[in-house]
Amino acid sequence: MSSAPDKIDTTVRPPTIGQVPLALWILVGAMAVIELFLTGADRGLVGTPEWRGTAFLYGAFWDPLTNGLVEPVFSLQPYTMYLTHAFLHADLFHLLMNSVILLSIGKLVAEQAGVNAMLLLFVVCAIGGGIGFALLADTNIPAIGASGAVFGFLAVWQYWDGVIRRARGLSLKPVFQTIIGLIILNIVLALWMQGGLAWQAHLGGFVAGLAMGPVMTHYARKNRAQ
Repeated sequence: MSSAPDKIDTTVRPPTIGQVPLALWILVGAMAVIELFLTGADRGLVGTPEWRGTAFLYGAFWDPLTNGLVEPVFSLQPYTMYLTHAFLHADLFHLLMNSVILLSIGKLVAEQAGVNAMLLLFVVCAIGGGIGFALLADTNIPAIGASGAVFGFLAVWQYWDGVIRRARGLSLKPVFQTIIGLIILNIVLALWMQGGLAWQAHLGGFVAGLAMGPVMTHYARKNRAQ
């Protein structure tokens, strides 16, 4: 890792409405609106119970579409699903877990690198999650959720922490401990959920986030120079 200014603050504080950028609220809000409608449809409050299945059919990440085993519903679906899957969730709890992390670390990224860089990171890591799922999964069960982007945000957070620690001559042990902890968490959840966890998307998003580390550091330096 190259050295970076010590001013990068890797401390994640609880977000507030005044601190979280509007763009991040809109991003998470879009996911929330979609899930609220789908949950309402599941419970017979709006639309029909078929709404969730239809949304997944059009927007989830379907691995068979990557190798031509099935025909897409529309011509661009094999490409759009790399991003649209991040806006769909299994239920409100799934949405809540991803939203809390996105708001917390997304605020950190936006403060350091700027809102546009934060949005770019979300898109790149969501796509990275799709790529990871496409390369490593072999299933007819679709991937949904913003977890790939979430793990990308976590990766940038750890990248910045590692850069600062190295520049200050501090041990990188806490960074490696966090990464190992994330790996163990994924293994435990994968075993507990019996195949219901898209760990491939988590890995893809995390790798994409690490790859974006130098880019986000560049934006952070540029943002502070303004």
